[in-house]
Amino acid sequence: MSATFEVRVERKLAEAQDICSYELVSVDGAPLPAFSAGAHIDVHVRPGLVRQYSLCNPPHERQRYLIGVLRDPASRGGSRAMHDDVRAGMALRISAPKNHFPLVAAQRSLLLAGGIGVTPILAMAETLSAQGAPFEMHYCARSPAHAAFRERIAQAPFAAQVHFHYDSGDAAQKLDLAALLAGLDRGTHIYLCGPAGFIGHVRGTAKAQDWPGDQLHLEYFGAAPAAPGGDREFAVRLASSGKVYAIPAGRSVLKVLSEAGVFIPASCEQGVCGTCLVGVLDGVPEHRDQYLSDAEQAANAQFTPCCSRAISAELLLDL
Repeated sequence: MSATFEVRVERKLAEAQDICSYELVSVDGAPLPAFSAGAHIDVHVRPGLVRQYSLCNPPHERQRYLIGVLRDPASRGGSRAMHDDVRAGMALRISAPKNHFPLVAAQRSLLLAGGIGVTPILAMAETLSAQGAPFEMHYCARSPAHAAFRERIAQAPFAAQVHFHYDSGDAAQKLDLAALLAGLDRGTHIYLCGPAGFIGHVRGTAKAQDWPGDQLHLEYFGAAPAAPGGDREFAVRLASSGKVYAIPAGRSVLKVLSEAGVFIPASCEQGVCGTCLVGVLDGVPEHRDQYLSDAEQAANAQFTPCCSRAISAELLLDL
């Protein structure tokens, strides 16, 4: 389990409809651990409830972390607790920043944000702007009232490179993604973050245009789409002990092993964050995560026990 430390909620602000930002500072005034654009922190909202939130302030800042949280009606408790229970002045435990969604050196970058997915994208815009690197950013939201950090973007040095698109607006201002991608230089790297529907639309459009897969970088906000097909029972064997555990339909490997006293660090439990990643020594997983790349999934050397299952009758796990 990652080490944690305590921070204080310096301020909580309403940034848009159902979106609040939280400024976190160290309790002793010391600099916070450095981070890079695309990084997130684990926030221990309350005992037993850990959620991941992307850092959206400029990465050169060491005196604070800034996160944005959407109050999600489908919340499993995290966003509701953040909105209802967390107040300025409170202490929270967090992890050091981790980055599974980093920027890479590129001729040009295209940043695509859907809803609350703007948070890591905003940190990327800050970094690329500070570097003088060529980029443009497109921010899609339900309406202006649902678009967080609009004033901050309007005052940023990169404001002219940001384009807003609203579902509630006229057709002319909506994002024509096919035309946008068709006009890009093929050296461009694309970064996208948002809900599953937004991600699916971008991936599908990019695939239709044969966009190079290694130039498409993404992160989901909210639950990743579930894999099609029903569950079936399978077994997992632990390499360290030889013990075998039956995994029934409708129950995850993570849950079964946790109840048996086998500890596996976990956070999102949706196959997005990679915290629970486990090595596979034998057998064929049925990958249902959104963390591993296509090549990593095809290698079948590891899988996410929080959501993935098995095609083979048994998996031998490196545990």
